[in-house]
Parts: sequence; structure tokens; C-alpha cells
Amino acid sequence: MREPASGRLPAVGILFLARTVYAFNWYNIGALATLLEPAFGIGTAEFGIVLGMFLLGAGIFQVPAGFAAIRWGNRTTSIVALVVMGGFTLASAFSPNWIVLAGLRFGAGAGAALFFAPALGLVASYFPEGTRGPIIGLYNSGFSLGSGIGIIVGAIVGERFGWPWALAVGGIALLATAGFAAASLPRVRESLPIRATKELWRSVVPVLRSRRLWALALGTTGTWGAFYVAAQYFVAFAKVAHPSWSLALAAAVPTTMIFAEIFGGPVGGWLGERHVDMRRILIYWGLASGILIALVPWLGFAEVWPAFVFLGFADGVIFAVLYLIPSYLPELQGGRFVFGLAVLNSIQIFAGSGIAIAFGFVAAAFGYDAAWVFAGVLAVFVLPVVILVGGVSAAGRAAPAASASAPGLKQAELVRPG
Repeated sequence: MREPASGRLPAVGILFLARTVYAFNWYNIGALATLLEPAFGIGTAEFGIVLGMFLLGAGIFQVPAGFAAIRWGNRTTSIVALVVMGGFTLASAFSPNWIVLAGLRFGAGAGAALFFAPALGLVASYFPEGTRGPIIGLYNSGFSLGSGIGIIVGAIVGERFGWPWALAVGGIALLATAGFAAASLPRVRESLPIRATKELWRSVVPVLRSRRLWALALGTTGTWGAFYVAAQYFVAFAKVAHPSWSLALAAAVPTTMIFAEIFGGPVGGWLGERHVDMRRILIYWGLASGILIALVPWLGFAEVWPAFVFLGFADGVIFAVLYLIPSYLPELQGGRFVFGLAVLNSIQIFAGSGIAIAFGFVAAAFGYDAAWVFAGVLAVFVLPVVILVGGVSAAGRAAPAASASAPGLKQAELVRPG
């Protein structure tokens, strides 16, 4: 029996919950720097490697995730991803040293990769063109909500019960969410899966050759990395720059930033559906964010709060538009949309993992002042590449809407789970 159109909102709600728990496990470790470093006898550089290994796993497995979604469907791939990520995250709570922790975080990153594009593909498929922007922004706000909870709860649980519990809680929550999604998430009537290898490759070649997709990904890698280090490194930075601050107070600053993303996401999606040229949103908001990140070392207590609120809102706006643009590129229509998202995220995460690791080494060698300037300048430096995407708008795109030959972006038909 088919689910009525109203069933799409509950489906998105389930995915929003999954996205929130998923994000919790991206950022909870960032609040544990001051606990992990003395526990394992490591410094900022080694901690940066631990962070970078998660991103490396997430980057390497983005493209395989796209293939998996084409072969087995978005729903199945998303649920399996939550199980994989949850298992590795739970295991990381038992790490005997930082090298094992880094390896397990790599595995958790692989699970994160399997979830991202297939789950977002499901969300996009539930709504027609012209209406999916705010929904994508709202869904992406789940990442912001989970990230903020991850930082503050990670800090509190880690400080009271020890760092292993801060990681174990996240892993258990992921496994529980996977079970709930498997039981409750409606099935989608998708196009028939592609099994033949030659046919699979033929279907994704236009994505890999898309110059506009590559320009979009490369032009926003600096911004991606800058936002990531702002959220993950601020607690460790505050320990050096503001030694009188408590761990909870230091964690509250990036948490404020991440919660502000919740409001920026829907606004960014709304703007993207109405703006003449979506590139302007990316460039203007990205430029302001890069400059502000470079100024972080010189912000006092009174200035750092509004600065991080702005950064969070800007992050939400930018990434809602970033994930909306591919849905309007002609070469990414149909089932190729999910694979396009996988390629986009893979490029960004590879670069982001390098920026995260480089930030740690710059901070260790030259101090945090230089590291923040490095992150901000890099974000601004690569932004002009976005111009090569060409004009993209919801009203004046170069190609017609997805047709019957592109079922991946049509309004999906839902059937009851089971």
C-alpha cells in the first residue's frame, strides 16, 4: 500500500534524527582534546591526525557510497552506513592508544561517507523542484544540531565520566537510530538498481566529467576546512589563549556557532530557490567567513560570541546552497544526483582532512595565531574558483527539470516499511 504525499514529512523527520545523531559523532571528539592528549601522551599534531583520519575515511568512501546507492538503493545504503559508523565509534571507546583510535576513527569516517549522499538523495527525491531548497536546508540543520550537542555533551560526559564514555554514547545512539530507521523509514519506489559494471560506469561518467561540479567542490574546500577547524580546534585553542576558561565555557563557543547553523540552513535553501545566481551566495558569505576566521586570535570574550554566531549562520547558508546547486545541474539529474553529491563531498573532505592536519602542524610549529590566519586566508583564496560553475538559479537553469528518465529526483512514491 502506498503512503500518501503527507508521508514525506515523517520520512524527512526520521532522516533528520539520523542526521543529528550522525553529526554528534563527528564533533564529540573535538571536545575531548584536553582529555585525550594527556591520556595518550600526545600533542596538537597527533590530535590533528586523529581528526584527519576520520575525514580521510569519509573522503575515500564517498564515491563507493555513490556506487552502493546506485546498486542497492538509498534507503538500504543509509541504514547500513549507520550500523558501520556506530560499530566503529563504539569500538573507539576501547582504544588502548592514539594510533588505534585514529584507525577506528577512519572506519567511523567510512561509515559516515556511506550515509551522507544516499540520505540526502532520499530527502531531495521526496520534494519537487522549487520546494526542496528549504527542506534540504532543514535536513542539513540536523547536522548542525547534532554537532552542537556533540561538542557540549562530549565535553560534559568526558569531564565527568571519562573520554571513553563520551565516545561510547555516540556509538550506541547510532546503532539504536539504525534500528529505528530500518523499522520506520518508508521504502521508496526507486528506479531499478544497476548491477552490470559497464552500465554502472556509463551512468556515472557524466558526473566525473562535470567541470561545474569540480569547480563547485574545489572553490568551497577552503571554506569547508575553515569551518571544520573552527568547530574542532577552538576548545584546544582556548586552553592556550584563554587558560582561565573552563572546559564547558570553551566548548560553548563552537557550540553556539553550530547551533546558529540550524537557522542558516533553511534560510540558505530559501535564498537558493529565489536568488538569481547561487554563486553569489557562496562567494559573499564565504568571503566574510574567511576574514572572520582569520581574526579569531584577536577576538576577546565579548567579541568571540557574536563572531561565532555569524560563522554558524553563514555555514548553514553556504552548505544549504552548496547541496542545492547539484540538483539543478543537467548532468547530475536522475540517479546521478546522489553520485554527484558523493563526488562533491569526497573532494571537499579530502581537502578538509588535509586542512585539519595542516592546521594542527601550523599551530604546533608557529602558534595558533598563524594557524587561524592560515585557515581564513585559504578559505578566501580558493573561493573565486566557484565562478567557473557558471550561472545557476532555480528560475533560470540551463536544463529542464528532471523527467521520467530521471526518477531519482522526481517526487518519490513511498511505501510502508516492512
